[in-house]
Amino acid sequence: MSNDRYVVGVDFGTLSGRALVVRVSDGAELGSAVHEYPHAVLTDALPSGPALPPEWALQVPQDYREVLQVAVPSAVRRAGIDPADVIGIATDFTACTVLPTTADGTPLCELPAYAHRPHSYVKLWRHHAAQGQADRINELARRRGEAWLPRYGGLISSEWEFAKALQVLEEDPEVYAATERWVEAADWIVWQLCGRYVRNACTAGYKGILQDGTYPTPEFLAALNPGFARFVVDKLEHPIGQLGEAAGRLTAQAAAWTGLPEGIAVAVGNVDAHVTAPAAQATEPGQLVAIMGTSTCHVMSSTVLREVPGMCGVVDGGIIPGLWGYEAGQSGVGDIFGWFTRTGVPAAYAAEAQERGFSVHELLTERAAGQAVGEHGLIALDWHSGNRSVLVDHELSGVVVGQTLATRPEDTYRALLEATAFGTRVILETFRDSGVPVEELIVAGGLTKNRLLMQIYADVTRMPLSVLGSEQGPALGSAIHAAVAAGAHPGITTAAKAMGRVTRAAYLPDEERAAAYDALFAEYLALHDYFGRGANPVMKRLKEIRRSAMAAAGRKES
Repeated sequence: MSNDRYVVGVDFGTLSGRALVVRVSDGAELGSAVHEYPHAVLTDALPSGPALPPEWALQVPQDYREVLQVAVPSAVRRAGIDPADVIGIATDFTACTVLPTTADGTPLCELPAYAHRPHSYVKLWRHHAAQGQADRINELARRRGEAWLPRYGGLISSEWEFAKALQVLEEDPEVYAATERWVEAADWIVWQLCGRYVRNACTAGYKGILQDGTYPTPEFLAALNPGFARFVVDKLEHPIGQLGEAAGRLTAQAAAWTGLPEGIAVAVGNVDAHVTAPAAQATEPGQLVAIMGTSTCHVMSSTVLREVPGMCGVVDGGIIPGLWGYEAGQSGVGDIFGWFTRTGVPAAYAAEAQERGFSVHELLTERAAGQAVGEHGLIALDWHSGNRSVLVDHELSGVVVGQTLATRPEDTYRALLEATAFGTRVILETFRDSGVPVEELIVAGGLTKNRLLMQIYADVTRMPLSVLGSEQGPALGSAIHAAVAAGAHPGITTAAKAMGRVTRAAYLPDEERAAAYDALFAEYLALHDYFGRGANPVMKRLKEIRRSAMAAAGRKES
């Protein structure tokens, strides 16, 4: 009989959930399984029929339970292990993904009285319809000089807990009144596993404006809306669980779902990006991890507390206990590349890709890779899903400058790749200029497979790129937390050294290309500041014009 012990990490992404079985001693990944959410992302209408307004993105919580019921037992079977040897399970989630529930954790959308009400559903991280509420929160916080605002780079995002909750209050007061708990999905799924609601320190700090043990005051909330005064006290505030701790033990019901032993450790919840840091062995100050997928999240720990403009937050112990955890991000990266391959490529390209057994991405990458830096004559802004850092403005939109009748799809594609690298460089330089040094850049996520993209990032940032040595970073990071919660390792840093994996300096910057990119980056910055810092708010005006035109025509914005 083997003495090996195992843990399960479950990564809840935007469109699916992935379960991964990992050996505690060395981090070996033994089996995994994915379950696609049956309802995916609701952007057009609810399952019960009612249409959704523009900028909405909802999900169905039952889809998350199915990941536990389908993906976890499947991963264990594929691993070929005895489920009795599993000692812990941990989960991570997109954030801020949040839902209203009753006091016992029942999602309001699962109650017949609210199934047809959009505000009763999960609001996915990319739900941006609360921008107006976010603007008011920011304006009031600046006017009152709230001490917590600089911890978030001076701006609270429309993606986060308070803006989304205020939207519910103001657009559907009945759903707001019925909401007894305003819960991060990261904590709700742990609640489903162990029967205890424990609010994790990561999302509470980064998405819930919890700083130095306190939330925004009732006086501040009342100034936004009198009905919002008791939001924290009545619906949000809850005991905090620290990262790496056990939130509880697996219940009999959850054991039946997953096929795992009842009573094993269930770790405190976490965010998909932040939990990836230990998977990449990035537990020391100055090691910045860029988790690149549909969007990119940048996370880094530091010994120093600084105010960094446009960051998504700095939280004590937000990534690694004992260190200040910083977060920044780009709202669109892989999503932008995917959009272009769907809408900007002639049929002939798609036909050639199919004939050669390529994806359209692979064909465009091959063609773009043969270009010299600047050969396409373009510069782009990567704001097709708005800007998260450093401008924190989801009303901004994408731009490509320099197109001519000779511009080819691969030219625009490469310009978009480069734009996302420029956006990351803005973030890195903002950290450094604020006194938070970035010593190492580590990349993770599905986009690491694109070697051209990785080399562009090395050249643009002038930094060697280390690469996470796993294709399942968040799930591996969750597994590391599960091992700590189960007591198999004494702490996250120790567990990361044993179970994480990274290839150091996998891509090195080329001086000639880097110098050429310096010139293009200067042009990017000029456009960035012109459109993004108020010189010409044409993007916002265009969005208002489009909304008015669509409303007048009785059509929903896509």
